Order: sequence, then structure tokens, then C-alpha cells
Amino acid sequence: MSLKDRLTEDMKQAMKDKEAGKLRLSVIRMVRANIKYVEIDKKKELSEEEVLDVLAKEVKMRRDSMEEFKKGNRPDLVENLEQEIDILMQYLPQQLSEQDVRALVDEAVKESQAASAKDMGKVMAVLMPKVKGRADGKMVNAIVREYLNK
Repeated sequence: MSLKDRLTEDMKQAMKDKEAGKLRLSVIRMVRANIKYVEIDKKKELSEEEVLDVLAKEVKMRRDSMEEFKKGNRPDLVENLEQEIDILMQYLPQQLSEQDVRALVDEAVKESQAASAKDMGKVMAVLMPKVKGRADGKMVNAIVREYLNK
């Protein structure tokens, strides 16, 4: 079952669950709408990987908003975004741990023969296809910076 089909089935189930699935239903509808928007924009049906990209962008957007709401002392909105992220994470592949990312960074640095922080672009070019959708970009970026600044 493709990810889009799974989203559709989960949306139907959330509709049947009525009150219990209101947040879930709204999040799934929002994601499906964004997928449709990207499909219209690109004038083609999205592949599974492209759907994962849309989901990852949705999670990133919510995480960024959550940081701003924390700064603004809005715990109610932070809690709501955390619940939305939990719902979205069910559709993304298993996330890599920090140790796994560090191991991949080590491999990427050796593969790209990076020597200093100036070579960060080379390392990221090798690394990002391996971690795409499976790790937070900010965390990956921070680990690469830390590794190259040693």
C-alpha cells in the first residue's frame, strides 16, 4: 500500500471515529492537501519518495513553529504541535538515532575526503541522500559542523 493510499485509508478511519479523531483527521487532510498542491504544481503524480519529502517538510515546519511558540510562552500551542508531529511521524520511516547519524557522518567525511569546515558542502552532498527523511536536517548539520571543526 502506497503512502498516499495509507493516508486516504487513515483519513476515512478518522472520519468514522468522529470526535476521537478530529486532530488526526485535520492533520491528515492538511498533508493530503499539500501533496495534491505539489502534484498540481509539478504537473505529475508524486513518487513515494516525493511524498516522504512533503511529509518531512510538514514535520520540519511544525518543529520550527514549536520553537517560536516556546519562546513566546505558548504551551497550549506547543502541545498541539507535538501531537501533530506524533501523527505525522507515523508515516515517516524509522528515524535514525544520533549515534547512527554520527556513524554516517564519519563515513561521509572519509568518502568525500573533507579536511575542514570549507568542505561541508561535499560532506552534505554525500550524506543527505543517506539520511533523507530519516533524520532531522538541523541535527545532521550540527553533527557535521562539530565533526569538521575538530
